[in-house]
Amino acid sequence: MTITPKSEAIRISRVLQQVLGADRFPVDVRALVLEWSSQTCPDQPILAIKPVPLPSFEGMLVKSPKGDGWMIGVNENVESEGRLRFTIAHEFGHYMLHRERQSRFECSNQDMHTWDSYGREIEVEADTFASYLLMPLDDFREQIDGQPFSMDLLRHCADRYGVSVTAAALKWREIAPGRVIVLSARDGFLDWSCSNERAFRSGAYFATRKEIIELPAESILNHAARSAGGQSGVVSASVWLPRENTELEIEEHAFVIEGNEYNYTLGVLILPEVEGYLMDEDELLSPLTGVPSFR
Repeated sequence: MTITPKSEAIRISRVLQQVLGADRFPVDVRALVLEWSSQTCPDQPILAIKPVPLPSFEGMLVKSPKGDGWMIGVNENVESEGRLRFTIAHEFGHYMLHRERQSRFECSNQDMHTWDSYGREIEVEADTFASYLLMPLDDFREQIDGQPFSMDLLRHCADRYGVSVTAAALKWREIAPGRVIVLSARDGFLDWSCSNERAFRSGAYFATRKEIIELPAESILNHAARSAGGQSGVVSASVWLPRENTELEIEEHAFVIEGNEYNYTLGVLILPEVEGYLMDEDELLSPLTGVPSFR
């Protein structure tokens, strides 16, 4: 059977459910990393998780100096415990999926736009692994079943799984029934954008890796201010997507996320359903929608 980021995370999550039951959340990722690696790969386990307090540093996985195992390094000076938890799970993903390919992995949000195609591939795989390990789809579906999208819903999921609100939004996007785009903005421009499959296949996406995209002047995201519940409203579809029918409307949500190093506005666009169309095959091969940060 082919090993994938999802299949590996689901396999581990099922073991946790058998051992710990419904009370396994949030996942004790530090204990899991050390115990799982020592039990399943005793000759090359993860020996320790150590703090590496360097600016702009997120995490790393490196072979130990003696070659008898691996070490995870993380920047523990970050404000968000959810961000730290996801970083450790991300490095665990490199260990489970990629340790036969190279002996050192260094991960930083600042570097993501400089990755080559291979670098982007393994980073996305490690993020996918971490997402499915910390937020299993079956349990996530139970949390959101039948509930309309809201900031309170995202916070509930973020608290349950010990992750950031952004990570919870990206997971919600993955299983939302309609067309959804999650995006991040800073200083009046899109930082990254991530469309779900329904939205992308209908042409609703933003090529943030290919071009600089300014926030639409009439968008709610462009005028968002810090508040507990964020800002929500309805705008014409043409505000964000000129190719959409001008009679259609987009449900727009904006949440200001504040921190010492990572101030940004998280946006969620819920698009109306339309009779979708498939783009040319060549267009589908390269969804230039940026690299989202789950942290």
